[in-house]
Amino acid sequence: MRKIFDLRLQILALYLLLVIPFLSILFLFARLAASQMERDAQASNFSLTQAIAQETAFMLQDMLQAVEQLASYEAIRQGDIEAMRPLFRLMLETHPQVNLVYRLDRRGIMLYHYPEGPGSTVGVDFSFRDYFRRALETHAPFVSQGRISPTTRQPVTTAVMPLWSGKEFQGLVGANIRLESLSESLIAIRRAHAVESDLQLVILDNAQQIIAHTDTEWLLKPANALLPLAILEKDAPPSLILRAPSGEERLYTRINLPSLNWSVILSQPTATLFATRYALERLTWLTILVFLLIGLFFWWALAARVISPIERLAPLSQAIGDNRPIAQEELASMQRLTRRQDQIGHLIHSILRMRESLAERFQEQNTLLETSAAVVSSLDIDTVLDRILEQMSRLLKVERCAIIALDEQRGVFRVRASRGLSPHYVEQLAIQPSEPDSVAMRALRSGEAIFVSDTETDPSYVRRRSIARAEGHRALLAVPLKTRHAPPTVLVVYHSEPHVFTYNEIRLLTTFANHAAMAIENALLFERSDMQLAEQTHRLEALMESLDMGILLGDLQDRVIYANRRIAAWLQQPETALRNRPLKEVLDMLARFSSISESNREELRLLGNGQRKNCELLYNLDGRKRFLWLETFEVTDSQGTFIGRGLLVRDVTSERELDRMKSSLISTVSHELRTPLAAIKGYASTLLAEDVRWEETAQREFLSIISQEADRLSQLVNNLLDLSRLEAGSLKLSLQPCDVRALITDAIAQMHLPTRLDLEMEVEEGLPPLQVDRVRIETVIRNLVENAVKYAGPEASIRIQAQRSGEHVIFRVSDDGPGIPPEERERIFESFYRVESGLTRTASGAGLGLAICHGLVRAHGGNIWVESPAKGACIAFSIPIIPQAVEEHA
Repeated sequence: MRKIFDLRLQILALYLLLVIPFLSILFLFARLAASQMERDAQASNFSLTQAIAQETAFMLQDMLQAVEQLASYEAIRQGDIEAMRPLFRLMLETHPQVNLVYRLDRRGIMLYHYPEGPGSTVGVDFSFRDYFRRALETHAPFVSQGRISPTTRQPVTTAVMPLWSGKEFQGLVGANIRLESLSESLIAIRRAHAVESDLQLVILDNAQQIIAHTDTEWLLKPANALLPLAILEKDAPPSLILRAPSGEERLYTRINLPSLNWSVILSQPTATLFATRYALERLTWLTILVFLLIGLFFWWALAARVISPIERLAPLSQAIGDNRPIAQEELASMQRLTRRQDQIGHLIHSILRMRESLAERFQEQNTLLETSAAVVSSLDIDTVLDRILEQMSRLLKVERCAIIALDEQRGVFRVRASRGLSPHYVEQLAIQPSEPDSVAMRALRSGEAIFVSDTETDPSYVRRRSIARAEGHRALLAVPLKTRHAPPTVLVVYHSEPHVFTYNEIRLLTTFANHAAMAIENALLFERSDMQLAEQTHRLEALMESLDMGILLGDLQDRVIYANRRIAAWLQQPETALRNRPLKEVLDMLARFSSISESNREELRLLGNGQRKNCELLYNLDGRKRFLWLETFEVTDSQGTFIGRGLLVRDVTSERELDRMKSSLISTVSHELRTPLAAIKGYASTLLAEDVRWEETAQREFLSIISQEADRLSQLVNNLLDLSRLEAGSLKLSLQPCDVRALITDAIAQMHLPTRLDLEMEVEEGLPPLQVDRVRIETVIRNLVENAVKYAGPEASIRIQAQRSGEHVIFRVSDDGPGIPPEERERIFESFYRVESGLTRTASGAGLGLAICHGLVRAHGGNIWVESPAKGACIAFSIPIIPQAVEEHA
């Protein structure tokens, strides 16, 4: 009995009663935490693999769209080598991952490839290639299997677009994608995850070939030489722990690209990946052993210093894995635990550092994605550069930055875009290219990033120290932009305090500099192509300026006895100077003024000798081109006696213009009809599908879209009907007295304007009511406002004004958008005519709105014109004040 009540036994019993359940719970918790860590590791690998797969699919989809766009050019479909050369060159310049663009004919013979190079394969038969045989069976673009290109001797895969004309196969357009470019992306990802010493990234094509690897020596080798067969099976799960061919146990994660039948596989050694789990398991057993050895006296200390931190660490690690926010109280508690010098403190410190690193990586990735979207979202260089600086400031916590470019007119470097700098500094900054102590110029000359950690102590910054003090910056970094067509440009970042720029900061700023260079290059190339298009349009309009006819009459000796003013104007001679000249001499004069080809000269000679009755001539005088139809005829008297010969010169440029109008009508209307019809057909077919039961919300959404597209069709048809009535003069107006302010208010109420639009209305007090067709004038106001929103953007400022001017009321609709070019202002009221610019290509429309406005205003006896404000565009129209309406108002 005494042994039963022994104090040591009681203590032992109490110890066992307390410790055994506690140790059991600790052991169970460790197992759960280890399992959770394993799941977190698998989820992290799956997210990274999925991101790589999405990036690869996006890049390949972009390449497929690029070759599909190439195939749309008629010159490429016709095999015009001279026309294909600049298109293929542009393809290589805008897609650095492409090393060869080529065109195969319908038999598989290489017609042309770019770059041309000494190792040309033009004329070689490639019909044996699998992608050529596949092109014979499809009309859609696709990506081929990986292979070694015989032209470049590099491992490539090809983005292929088959060319068909109806049911006739015409060949294909292909763009070879360097497999090394895919591998470079994987290498960059591996560098970004340097903590995993053996991270393996592989991309396989549909033939189970390795087409991208962190080690380029594996390219185009069979996958089973590197990967276990179990992960290569089609029905394999996304994540597997398998033995590699080398015998090492690894965690494999696989994501398939269904549209391409490709796979992305990521693997890591389980020894590295689950090191934390193994450490946790060892720590658990060590804790149990310590509990058993130390005894009851230390059980509460162990619970306070080991078990409790681990219990709090599990939800923290799960929140980090799920990228969820952590409460500030919990985070502060974990920060206090990092002061411990034992394993628990180091573990929590490592996890918190990992959390900060992951948060920084996520922020960097999101910012870079937003910056990439900003680059392609607009062709306005100032807008894109401002967005890039905004994203850079948000990511790097930079308050002041600028993009400095060479002003070619002044020969100095000036600020192109800035953020946080004073207006005085931006306006006054002018850097000579030869300045030796300028950080920006040093960066441009070296081609690398240059920084000054402290302007007060750096000896190279002595001459500019006063400027830095006035502006208030102590450190700056300059990164050069790698541009080919644009002027030299540099990105500069300023810090208010001394600052040592880290490698990560320089790398991120270099990335932003590359985005800025891409934006500048895109805008510059767009500006050049737009100028070329404007020049072509100007020459085409010059050919169609006149519809008058020239007439020459000659006597029996073929001497001119009559010439009308039109042909005299073409020859730049007075009418009297042409009389008594031989007809051949007049034709020679026409040939000299026309700058015609040798074939046309021969036709004119035959025409003058009477050996030919007619010919067509391209007339070119002072840069103006017209198509002239020349036709000779015999002149007879009333008895049919031959008394001379005549020449009829007819300007057929108007017929060419009519052909253009017909083509424009067909292409514009067909395009505007096809888009809403496709939407209506698509959503109607979706609702009629018998194998899917849509929710009521989805059904209403689909029906709403069908209704909107039907309204769009109805609006287009009504516009065409109104235009036809206006041109035929059969439009009937229903005139009634209308208040001017009510007209504008009702027109605005009928529109669905963007919420961010700044719309202002100014109506002069005391305006008399107008005798107008209310519906038609509201249509005019609505079309002008919608036109301003379309070209000025959803955040524009639009002003509607109405004021009296004599016996008319003048309406003005102005915006702060890009404005209307002066050379286009005379034609914007023509049917189916649209100003050729980047805004036109991004805004839908048939080019009928302003033409209908013109007709409706003219039908009311008014006029419509374009004014020239200091900024933006302004279209004004006048409506006459009918005396009866004024008297009723009085």
